[in-house]
Order: sequence, then structure tokens, then C-alpha cells
Amino acid sequence: MKLTIFLTNMLLLLFLTACSSLIPTLTLTPTPVAGTETPTTTIVWFPPTHTPTPFLTQTIMSTPEQRPGLGELLFTDSFNQPDLWSTWVASWASATVTRNQLILSISGQGPVSISSLRNQPMLGDFYAVSTVTLHLCGGKDQFGMIFRYTDSSNYYTFAVSCDGQARLERRLSGSTTPMINWQPSGDAPIAAPAQVKIGVWTVGSEMRFFLNDNYQFSVRDPVLHEGTLGFFAYANGATPITASFSDLLVYSVAYISPTPSLTPSRTLTPTRTP
Repeated sequence: MKLTIFLTNMLLLLFLTACSSLIPTLTLTPTPVAGTETPTTTIVWFPPTHTPTPFLTQTIMSTPEQRPGLGELLFTDSFNQPDLWSTWVASWASATVTRNQLILSISGQGPVSISSLRNQPMLGDFYAVSTVTLHLCGGKDQFGMIFRYTDSSNYYTFAVSCDGQARLERRLSGSTTPMINWQPSGDAPIAAPAQVKIGVWTVGSEMRFFLNDNYQFSVRDPVLHEGTLGFFAYANGATPITASFSDLLVYSVAYISPTPSLTPSRTLTPTRTP
């Protein structure tokens, strides 16, 4: 009986083995499941430091010296010696030296001009500066400095008007020519009362002009080489003008002007904002 059961089991095993070789083997490939977890952010403990873009270094150019070659003080004039100046008095105008001032006054109908000249010394290369106090002045009335004066027909005039402008004139053989025509200046006074320093720097044919120590303009003119100094006042119309000049300082100048370029240049001056 046991033998029969054993044989039966062996036959069943052989039958199942034979059948299994006929059934193809199935290979199961697992389907990946999409992840739903949010990836963890990586913490940067030492972030890189922003390096600023370097700016170009700006080279600051020095302001050119507008009054080069100034030497020793040649003389001062406190206007305490009336005999050094041409003075006169009339019913409509006067030029007087009193109380350490040269006073030029016009009370008559304009246009009319008066001046006072210093009789010495003759100056060629120099820098002269004086303080002008305006007591009465307005509109187109003028005042200023006369230099390189040889006679009444030959000299230069640095003129300032009472409406805030300045100009340079040359009088040659009795004819007046503007070398620099009227230019507005923030340093020129507008009406009176007012006070301003007026300065003239000359070397050879080069001349530079100043108001309140500020450069205004320059010009080259080889015609007149030397002369004396003076001051003037001009009344344009019916209104009077009175201007006093004080504290005249005159310096020597030792300077060789460079050869001018073929292209002329002009330095702009600040204008007064209304």
C-alpha cells in the first residue's frame, strides 16, 4: 500500500515538472511610483559676500593761477596825498581826494564822464587792485579803472556798469574801441549802495581783469605798453552817480606769457540769477 502511494506521488511530480516547462516565465517589472515628498532645501551657512564694482578714481585738477608771477608790493595809496591825483570841482561834477578816498561825483545831466589820474609812476607789468564804494549808481552808469594812460587820447579802461556787467575799452589816437564788449558778471554790483574790489593784471600784451578777486576775462593787445593809473565815473542819464575809491595796492609782476594757441578760448563767468 505504501509502495503504491509513493509511486503515485512520483508520477505526479514528473507530470508537473514536464508541464511547467511548457508555460512561459513571466517577468514582473515594478512600476515606479512618483515621489510626492518636497526635496529638502540645502542650507548655505556661509553665503558669498557681494563685491561692489569699483569706481574709477577721479583726478581733481587744480585751479590754474589767474594772477601768476605776483611779486613785491610796489606801493600803496591810502589817498592821503591829494597832490598825487588830478582833482577839480565844478557845479555839475567833482573829483576830490578827502578822508582817505578819491571821490568822483556827477550831479549834472548826462551822458558825461569824469576821471582822476595818478601822476606817477609809469607802470608796464603790474597788478593793481582797489576798493570801490558806490553811493549813487544805477542802470547804465559806469565806473572803473584807467591804466597804461599816456595822454587823453591813449589808454585802456576797465569799465563796470551798475546793471551787473563789465567790459574793456581801448582809446587809441582819440578813438575808443571795445576790446571785450559788455559781459554779465555775478561779481558786478547792481545799483547802489554797493562795494566791489576791482583789479587789473597786465604783463606785456596780456591783460586779465578781476572783480572781488574773481577772474572775469582776459585779452591780448600789443598796442599800449605802459602808463599811469587812474579811475573814472560815467553818468548815463539824468540820475547822479557818486563813487569813492580807496586802498589802492600795486604789485610787481614777473611772468612770461606762453605763446597763445591758434584757437582762442574764453573763460565763462558766473551770471547773476534774477
